[in-house]
Amino acid sequence: MNKLLRSPVAMSLLAIALIGAGIVAYRQFAAPAPEQQYRVESIAQGDLSQTVSANGTINPVSLVSVGTQVSGTVKRLYVDFNSKVEKGQILLELDDALLAAQQKQSHANVLSATASLDLASANEKRMRDLYAQEYVSRQEFDTAVQAKKAAEAQLQLARAAVEKDRANLNYSVIRSPVSGVVVDRTVDVGQTVAASLQTPTLFKIAQDLSQMQIDANFAEADIGSIRVGQTARFGVDAFPNRSFQGTVRQIRLNPTTQQNVVTYDVVIDVDNPDQILMPGMTAYVTIAVAERKGALLVPNAALRFRPANGEANKSAATANRKPKTDGFAGKVYVLKDGKPAPVEVSLGITDNRNTEIIGGELNIGDKVVVGDTQATNGAGSSTAPRMRMF
Repeated sequence: MNKLLRSPVAMSLLAIALIGAGIVAYRQFAAPAPEQQYRVESIAQGDLSQTVSANGTINPVSLVSVGTQVSGTVKRLYVDFNSKVEKGQILLELDDALLAAQQKQSHANVLSATASLDLASANEKRMRDLYAQEYVSRQEFDTAVQAKKAAEAQLQLARAAVEKDRANLNYSVIRSPVSGVVVDRTVDVGQTVAASLQTPTLFKIAQDLSQMQIDANFAEADIGSIRVGQTARFGVDAFPNRSFQGTVRQIRLNPTTQQNVVTYDVVIDVDNPDQILMPGMTAYVTIAVAERKGALLVPNAALRFRPANGEANKSAATANRKPKTDGFAGKVYVLKDGKPAPVEVSLGITDNRNTEIIGGELNIGDKVVVGDTQATNGAGSSTAPRMRMF
């Protein structure tokens, strides 16, 4: 028996048993206290604002595209980018040589039609007298009357062509339809513009840059919370340390679908008295859709926390602590007898960091579990990234 105990195998087994017993004893005596194992935060009271966000583009409220109704080569250019213009001011002139020649041709046609009418009138008068004396037949008289009417019609047609050519000649001078600022110019001197099926755009004129608007695309999940008249705050990359404010003017009913994502255009009015906001800037818009004063706040990390299997004490906490009012159902954990015990709560609005508690047996100062310091590899811990404790 003694020889058996002195064998190498027996000695190894005894050593392993002693080491295992030591590890168990170490874990029992060195186990951290519950307040050290779990990270907790207190329920606080404060103001809460729920917002929705989207990106948009700053545009002038009224942007007029100036085109041309006639074709031609740009002969003179009177304005450039950022030029301030008045209504009726000349912007450019097209070469009118062909248009002027066409108008002269139409004038010649008027003279020819006038001469033809004079001849037809004289023939009609002569045939009328001869018909009265029965020297010509009724058919010959009717032919003379018809020839006079045809000559009158040709004269009217020639005069209409003159009016058309005069209008086209006037169209060779492009004038500003509104007062404003030129924000875009697409032509240069010597360039030929062709007015065919679609009118080419020569200039874009912003009527008033002191009043701008933002066209922001909000997701369909957020559009139900937005109302006309709500205050919107936004920032732009050009002024990273400055916040601007606007007002929701319109929620357009026309949806936009891209890659199965539906968005709606929300138009926001913006005052721009200093004209520092420029057309085309990207605006990062935030709209406060709900606010609470003095709300009971729970950290969102507490709502995401789930203890490791077997650690939750479900004895009486769930049964005794029921939410008092309707709301979104949620669950947080408090420490009871050193273990996390679930508490059902009703939740209101959130700002993605804290959530309003509108029902449940939680009070200001109660501590809720937000993480497990002993959990590794994602076992039994909050699903959120670890947060630094201050």
